[in-house]
Amino acid sequence: MRLSIVMPVLNEAAGIEAALRALSSLRTRGTEVIVVDGGSRDGTPALAAPLADRVLTAPQGRAAQMNAGAAVATGDVLLFLHADTQLPTDADRLVIEGLQRSGRVWGRFDLQFDRGRRLRLVALMMNLRSRFTGIATGDQAMFVTHASFEAAGGFPAIALMEDVALSARLRRIGRPLCCAERVTTSGRRWRQRGTVRTILLMWSLRLRYIMGADPARLLRAYDAKR
Repeated sequence: MRLSIVMPVLNEAAGIEAALRALSSLRTRGTEVIVVDGGSRDGTPALAAPLADRVLTAPQGRAAQMNAGAAVATGDVLLFLHADTQLPTDADRLVIEGLQRSGRVWGRFDLQFDRGRRLRLVALMMNLRSRFTGIATGDQAMFVTHASFEAAGGFPAIALMEDVALSARLRRIGRPLCCAERVTTSGRRWRQRGTVRTILLMWSLRLRYIMGADPARLLRAYDAKR
């Protein structure tokens, strides 16, 4: 089985080269890396091109960008990675062997933040919630077999909560593989906004989504707070 990593980006010039260099050992072992740009104005695609197998342009929005990357991916398993999240060095083995051993078709990693004592508790709660609910978030580097992704219809074309929506679809197929190994993601936005304020915001957005709120309105609320 072969792994394809799909990374949606938008104006990531400051960090895209480091993010892709961190994947170089995986590429050496055969992992495909696809970067999907949503209309960057800072030269992100040009910086990414030498460090990825493919760089695409798609309509802005993570769901649309990730679906575009999945459509051209050649791997048996798709892994969706945010530009500010770093995988374990042996992520390819963990994903492929984990799915084969467990018989499951999708999953995610446990999460840790790059620094911050308060954020350790946030990560712990996110990981426990995910195990209990079977719902994953994009920060946890979701992965899924290509066939199951297509069977689920891919990411729904919504402005926000596309990761939650896809998790719900995949959960109908089976429970996720919850890898205890951790990805490391940036806690920058949490620190900038304030940890408690960000927790309350995310809880509010998720509750409103569950109650049927329009994801486009939720995105506007998210951006307004940002």
